[in-house]
Amino acid sequence: MAAFYFVCFMAFVALFAPAIAGTKPIVCKYKGHIYFPAMGYFKNTWENPVFQKDRFRKRYPVNLKEKDPLSWAIWPLVYQDPFRRIREGEMPGQPENPSRDKGTPNRYNIFGTDTRGVDIFAQMVHGTTIALLVGFVSMGIASTIGITVGALAGYLGGWTDMIVSRLIEVVMCVPTLVLILALIAIIDRPTIWHVMAVIGCTGWTGIARLTRAEFLKLKQTEFVSAARAMGYKPLRIVFRHILPNAMAPVLVPISFGIASAILIEAGLSFLGFGTPPPNPSWGTMLQTGRNNLDMWWMTFYPGMAIFLAVLAYNLIGEGLQHATDPRLRSN
Repeated sequence: MAAFYFVCFMAFVALFAPAIAGTKPIVCKYKGHIYFPAMGYFKNTWENPVFQKDRFRKRYPVNLKEKDPLSWAIWPLVYQDPFRRIREGEMPGQPENPSRDKGTPNRYNIFGTDTRGVDIFAQMVHGTTIALLVGFVSMGIASTIGITVGALAGYLGGWTDMIVSRLIEVVMCVPTLVLILALIAIIDRPTIWHVMAVIGCTGWTGIARLTRAEFLKLKQTEFVSAARAMGYKPLRIVFRHILPNAMAPVLVPISFGIASAILIEAGLSFLGFGTPPPNPSWGTMLQTGRNNLDMWWMTFYPGMAIFLAVLAYNLIGEGLQHATDPRLRSN
């Protein structure tokens, strides 16, 4: 349960990252209109173009007062940007971010700064969004493919089962990391969505095999025979009657898969093939810290974040396994 609460906390941080750390107002009134500039952290086009037209240059505190004395704004909890360094006088009462080995954790930089003077805490907060996206999107793809393929193979049997089983064996032979590296070499501008797609399209085999086994067991039960006797079509029997009863053990590999996806993305970013800059990523931060080992905070905090996230999902998977396996539950 502690792991589950930690994952919920991560989801909260990812969802409200612009309100936790950033330099753009959460909400502001400018020239008589209400704007939400912080939404630009999720997508650039969501930041109203009026601020580019008026040449704010991402310096909101001073420009809001100079260009509209009647303006007001609600700021994030921590005034730090995940993409750039905070300059002197940018926010009244806040000094310039230190850089290189002078960027140790301090009052204004909770986790310190990197070699460029960019705040580590802000990068980690916004990097949580990428970590959760990689896990949930890739496993969403894998779950959709695995559950559908496994359900059809287990229920229909015969040639369908044999073909699907051989397909699963072929996909299992393809290394996910090598396939991602090959895709990055082919595509001109690879994005994190390409990585998610590859992880999802290669990570469904375990889910499919478990779903197939559950369907082979459940299709012999009495409630399925009753559904056939009532004249229900196979698709309704598969997705309405058998699948809900087979989902509990299937959730276990999905939970483990999310942890594996986070590790793969972190490993790719560590090698320099992951999330393209300037998007913050825990793996990219580790890769930067590898070349500056004297700046311990650059590797300690992102490393701990990856460790805790993977541990949390693994513990959730263990808990689901104990809850769904009668042999383990009886002990």
